[in-house]
Amino acid sequence: MMQLSLEEEKRFAELCKMAFDFARNNDYENLKIMLDAGLNINLKTHKGDTLLMLAAYNNSYECAKMLLEKGAKVDEKNDRGQTPLAGACFKGYLPMCKLLVKYGADIDENNGLGMTPYTFALMFARKEIAEFLLQNSKKSFLKRISLNILKIFKK
Repeated sequence: MMQLSLEEEKRFAELCKMAFDFARNNDYENLKIMLDAGLNINLKTHKGDTLLMLAAYNNSYECAKMLLEKGAKVDEKNDRGQTPLAGACFKGYLPMCKLLVKYGADIDENNGLGMTPYTFALMFARKEIAEFLLQNSKKSFLKRISLNILKIFKK
């Protein structure tokens, strides 16, 4: 196995930080260059956030779309068990939610504590997102009840 020098390890860490910043800031052109050069599409931060998670959480739509087109894992969880869809639901980014679901994101993916992207949408009163997820969910009966409760409290 090849060993990296301390200098090479530092440079690699800098390149990873740049990639994470590109994903956060929707700099898809520079991120694409790095991916085309061989950067791992499912690269993770020290907290387990993938490039896709950072793009979804920061509403970096073009980056998220490019990552998904290149095969990023749509439901890859971070260290807190959250998926990119859960992050987008928490932040209230409906177009991002639609993009992730289009690429197969699991609306009912559990974070290990019983929380799903749909639960996040309800908890943070993201009514439009909750309605969208409800329309695209296989488990809709309980969701319909919870959405109706949200509508009552939002009046």
